[in-house]
Amino acid sequence: MESQFRLNDHQKQVLEKLGIKTDTDLLFYFPARYGRELPTRLINELKAGEEATVYGQVTASKTSRAWKKKIPLGEITLEDQSGRIKAVWFHQAFLAKKVPVGQPARLSGKVTERKGEKYFANPEIEPASTANGSTESLFVQDDVGEIPLVPIYPETYGLSSNWFHHTIRKLLNTRCLTELIDPLPKEILTKYHLPILTTALIWIHAPKNLKDAEAARKRFAFEEVFFIQLARLRAKVEYQKSGATAVTLTQTNLDNFIARFPFPLTKAQQKAIAQITTDLAGNKPMTRLLEGDVGSGKTAVATATAFAVVQAGFEVAYMAPTEILARQHFESFINYFKHLPVAVGLITGSECRKFPSKINPNESTHISRPQLLKWVANGEIPILIGTHALIQQAVKFKNLAYVIIDEQHRFGVMQRAKLARKNNEKAPHLLSMTATPIPRTLALTIYGDLDLSLLDEMPVGRRPIKTEIVSEAKREQAYQHIREELKNGRQAYVICPRINEPDPDKELALNVKSAKAEQKRLAEIIFPEFSVGLIHSKMLPKDKDQTMKDFAAKKIDILVATSVIEVGVNVPNATIIIIEGAERFGLAQLHQLRGRVWRSNHQAYCYLFTTSDHNGNRGSTLGTLKVEPRLRALQTAKNGFELAELDLQLRGSGQLFGAKQWGLSDVGMEAIRNLKMVEAARFEAQTMLAIDSELNNHPLIKNKLTAKETLMHFE
Repeated sequence: MESQFRLNDHQKQVLEKLGIKTDTDLLFYFPARYGRELPTRLINELKAGEEATVYGQVTASKTSRAWKKKIPLGEITLEDQSGRIKAVWFHQAFLAKKVPVGQPARLSGKVTERKGEKYFANPEIEPASTANGSTESLFVQDDVGEIPLVPIYPETYGLSSNWFHHTIRKLLNTRCLTELIDPLPKEILTKYHLPILTTALIWIHAPKNLKDAEAARKRFAFEEVFFIQLARLRAKVEYQKSGATAVTLTQTNLDNFIARFPFPLTKAQQKAIAQITTDLAGNKPMTRLLEGDVGSGKTAVATATAFAVVQAGFEVAYMAPTEILARQHFESFINYFKHLPVAVGLITGSECRKFPSKINPNESTHISRPQLLKWVANGEIPILIGTHALIQQAVKFKNLAYVIIDEQHRFGVMQRAKLARKNNEKAPHLLSMTATPIPRTLALTIYGDLDLSLLDEMPVGRRPIKTEIVSEAKREQAYQHIREELKNGRQAYVICPRINEPDPDKELALNVKSAKAEQKRLAEIIFPEFSVGLIHSKMLPKDKDQTMKDFAAKKIDILVATSVIEVGVNVPNATIIIIEGAERFGLAQLHQLRGRVWRSNHQAYCYLFTTSDHNGNRGSTLGTLKVEPRLRALQTAKNGFELAELDLQLRGSGQLFGAKQWGLSDVGMEAIRNLKMVEAARFEAQTMLAIDSELNNHPLIKNKLTAKETLMHFE
């Protein structure tokens, strides 16, 4: 890292892992939140019940277990010139090791008294050394001005919030701010009352009040969404420049094809098919997102529109994120197309298949990869389904006109682009599909280049899932009902928040179940008469695939899993799902997990096991959440879209399911709660590109947009 500060090798390595290579990069490492500065006291001045900060030297440190060795306990002794005081951490023994004995430390928290002895209970602890070795308070007046708010930065790899605070405050006092050029045009800043770049940086790192901090965060949130919109919209313009193959639709043939479906289409499915076929008939490549709950019928829409393309004489590529899903879609397409002279191919990392087989026209058969590639290249296999193997250079099509991407958020921009460029002359039409319910503002941001089709209805005859919130007192009662369902031949999922039990000496020992321990408990104690399997993200892909095959074949009655099962194989016989520690999941994620058992007309059940008490309290270490009202929404909301919006309001953007996967920073996610801001950023991006499509009149914006860091951000 190029810096005017002296950094040791560890600090340089940590900062580089965060993408911080220059002093300017460090300026854009923003606080996660703000706290009020506590008064600094000498130890002998402390009073029971007050909140204060003390500085001193750690003279003793130990970890142990309290109350029959169930609760990990950490303890240190801190001394200053006036006296000594103990600090105790319950459930967080590792914090006692944060500052070694003999080193200066800063304690902040509430002073408690027991049997006449004062101590800090679960305080914040930081190394108190500053860059020059002093142990004075880091929150003193300097040239930037007095700040009643203390910025709290995300801590990582041993760099504390105080380290970031101290270093960035020193940086603000240099001339570095004067060297920065604001990429946002003055007219946009004025129009939306946004502070200029230098002011925003001071306000976000050293706010005089909460209003200034909020104004700065608003500016950077707007800027991030604005540049995402520019990138998405420019990509769409570039994609559509090459034109597309217009697919001539024979409506009668399509109607006859759909008439063979074993179920009537919902109005939402009919509308989506009409929107897609209209796009397919155009000479500009379609870029559309099909969003719908698990079980809402996205595959039927994809199949019907794929038929329209094939019957017009062109090819279709369908990409799924896993081999399990690719094989599942391969079987689905066979069922839909088996009455027609249409070949369907499958390509994954482990196998290639073709339907129909020459030996048995009712089944598929294994074929060699070279043979499959040959038939795809000459158009003999017009529908090819696969995983990432589809984007290999060796895969070539005769005239690819339609690309379908399932669970599209699990593929990077570059992966999607490689598949979409398989047609060398014209760009194929692109349909992305997702079962992830996301708020409208997030969809407008991350899918700004896609037109949206919603499947907000469920197929006729599908029974609503019976969802119950189960307290510890009613756990055995729930187990009894589950046992009866299993005896009737049904199967069950059990979802746990984590894979392994926590190490109490290294991390917070929360009351959450781990998948490995729960699988053993269920198999040996609760359901010994049934087969209990295990699947989690750390398993090898082939082992996960085999486990899911065994579950689908009913060799496993109960499958214990982490949320890796969220996007998984279709097992209609699985009608029960237990979600342990349900309060720790977002509503949208809970809804998607619950959708695993919404695959048939059998009555399905979802049990939300919660470790919270009646009021939703989870202990002082995690704070207080009104858990029960939030979980109750799962029993009343009409669909996943409604739940996603509710989750956004109840938990906030930082807790939104999958937030990190969208490539947005924490500040950018804050904008997602503000529809007007997202729409304003989108409008300004559209207006700018309409007037200056190449951004030649906006060189600063063009340079930032094409910079390596920005491109990496969008991949």
